[in-house]
Amino acid sequence: MTKVLIIISTAEIEKALTGFMYAVNSVRYSWLEEVEVVLFGPIEREIAKGNEKLMPWIEKLNELNKTPYACRKIAEDEGIVESLKPYTKVEYIGPVISKLINEGYVPMVF
Repeated sequence: MTKVLIIISTAEIEKALTGFMYAVNSVRYSWLEEVEVVLFGPIEREIAKGNEKLMPWIEKLNELNKTPYACRKIAEDEGIVESLKPYTKVEYIGPVISKLINEGYVPMVF
């Protein structure tokens, strides 16, 4: 079984877009059996601000029933928890990432 954990962290929009595109297409076209997406770091601010280049990709993930996780600690520190909640699963992400890796997910970081 092929499982991937796509971690999007970068504040560079073009890099983040490649991660989002790969995540959406991996799910849409069944390139992989399991896909999970984690927003972890500077990218969370962009989603909280509603970045117009990124939000369509968040919406596509949600339409595919692949709501991304967002790091609660970072969101709390930045004061953006409530802004992220409509689009992501805001959780303390260390245990989530560790659990997925222990379950055999291969991390890809953008």
